[in-house]
Amino acid sequence: MVRHMFSNLLLLWSIGHDLCITGLTYDEPKEQSWNNHSLYSVPLDLDVRLRRLDLSNNFIRQLHTLALPYLEQLDLSSNQLDLISEGAFEDLARLEELNLSRNALNDDIGSNGKALQSISRLKSLDISMNDLSDDAVEVYLRNKSCLDQLKMTGNALTRLSHNLFKESKGLRAITIDDNQISVIEQGTFEPLSQLEVLNLARNNLAHICDFKLHQVKYLNLSRNSVEFFVTREDDQLYRLEILDLSHNKLLYFPIVPKMNSLRYLHLQNNLVGALNSEATMVSEANALYSEIMSEKTVRKNILHSNWRLMPLIYIDLSYNHFRSFPLETLSRLTSLETLNFSFNCLQNITWNVRNDDESGFRRQLFFPSLKYLNMQSNGLAYISPLFLNALTQIETLNLQDNSVQPCASIDQSTQQMNLNASCVVIGQLRTLKHLNLKENNIKMLQPNTFLKTSLVSLNLARNSHMVVRRDALEGVQKTLQSLIISEMNMTSSDLSLPCMPALTELNISNNHLDVIPSSLSCSPLTEIDIRNNHFESLNNSLILALSERLNLMYISGNYFNCCDSKWLIILHELKMKLPDVNDAVCFTSDRHIAMTEYLKNPSGYCLSHTKAQEVHFGTMIIIVLFVSVISTVLLIFTRKGCCTQRSFIV
Repeated sequence: MVRHMFSNLLLLWSIGHDLCITGLTYDEPKEQSWNNHSLYSVPLDLDVRLRRLDLSNNFIRQLHTLALPYLEQLDLSSNQLDLISEGAFEDLARLEELNLSRNALNDDIGSNGKALQSISRLKSLDISMNDLSDDAVEVYLRNKSCLDQLKMTGNALTRLSHNLFKESKGLRAITIDDNQISVIEQGTFEPLSQLEVLNLARNNLAHICDFKLHQVKYLNLSRNSVEFFVTREDDQLYRLEILDLSHNKLLYFPIVPKMNSLRYLHLQNNLVGALNSEATMVSEANALYSEIMSEKTVRKNILHSNWRLMPLIYIDLSYNHFRSFPLETLSRLTSLETLNFSFNCLQNITWNVRNDDESGFRRQLFFPSLKYLNMQSNGLAYISPLFLNALTQIETLNLQDNSVQPCASIDQSTQQMNLNASCVVIGQLRTLKHLNLKENNIKMLQPNTFLKTSLVSLNLARNSHMVVRRDALEGVQKTLQSLIISEMNMTSSDLSLPCMPALTELNISNNHLDVIPSSLSCSPLTEIDIRNNHFESLNNSLILALSERLNLMYISGNYFNCCDSKWLIILHELKMKLPDVNDAVCFTSDRHIAMTEYLKNPSGYCLSHTKAQEVHFGTMIIIVLFVSVISTVLLIFTRKGCCTQRSFIV
């Protein structure tokens, strides 16, 4: 019976073994990497069952026939490949992904082209960094009906013809950045009905006169020389969601499709706003549209009418030339959540809005969805209360590196009288949670400055010589979780903090402090930064009270007394994170010691130091007693001598 079972098992194993040998069954997909092996040719003993093969970063110059019938992915990038024999890929019937980037395929275009044409099932092709010309690329893209992704970064393309992709109409993603393209013929991309991603960054494109790519979702035109972007108004739906026009020469806002899906718009590093006023910019943009579309008269405000329908949630206008804030244009974006307006030329944000045609009163505009506003590095000194009123949902406001002077909180009833005040009424932003006032040269922080806000984080760093009035944090002491008051030249007498029961992060670094306010004992601090101050010791009871939640502390750049450091031993025993402890030192009467060295044996060191002090003190007492005795003896002898002399004379 046992012998019979064993015979059956042996037979089954034999059959399975034979099936594997004859190719009727296969192992799991295999992968082999010869990356960076200093190869000059393809290894000869490759497993025919390979599915993925990496030969990148070698010195292979020629490629001959590869007998790998199951290969699906082949990486030959970063070699010196300049010749591919005509039949090199004929046996790669399943090849879908081919990476030939960073080679020298600009030579032997005839042979290389025939080799590439034999791979009809290819879905992904990367021929970047090969110094390819327009003609070479056209040859390499023949017979590519299944191609889904194409990368041609860093070649020598100057012109894209309408024949370029005629055999690759299933393309979904095309990357042709960092070339020299200045001309795109009409009909180049329009027939590619599946195209969703198009990257044309770092080329020489100057104008987008009539944008027609309804199917594209992501379009990158950054780092060209684009002066304007215009779309003909029609009722077709455009799927464009992300448009990157950054680092160009735009003078106007782009005229986007009427029916659009645009959500992210990148316009940073352009010349928008250089025309001084918003009205001039809008009128000239509309005139440009009429000229390009050959319309004799401007029927309506094309720019604003199309922006009103745009579901934009993010726009970056940083590093432009705005001298005034484009209130009317940006207020059309009712879905806008994030606006980056940093590094422009604003000094004031005034309410330059046209009056209502019917009532004659000044119109009130709103930014109903705006949550994040970045106004860093503009030189702002004044922001109209009417503009702040329009920020009905604002949560984060970055005013770093301006000249903003916060006002004390005022009543709504008196607000109209303060429209021309030189300070900024931050307290009226009731939804505000995060405020950055770093580097504003603030002279004084008035009482109740943030009274009606709900601040969670506040950055007041680098406001040198700022006076913090008592009760300046009134109203936010219960909500504030992060407070930065570093680099302010503050002494301990200048720093008065209320009890803040929500505060978890505190940065008081780079000041002249020698005491941490005891009011912090009621704060659940998890992180504190006291670097570069004048601390010699810290309050033991305060540190013990904070140690329950505290897990990160920066201490370097102070003048700690080695033998008055019970607080440090507490932190050390609790295994507190002290990231800069290697840079921290403590001092004795005669030298400085690295904190890490001191922590190895703090009690032993301080004990010997104390004994030395006691010996030194005893020696001083003996010397004092000895001097006293000698002085007394001399005084007695002196008096006796005087008495003897006086008796002799008599």
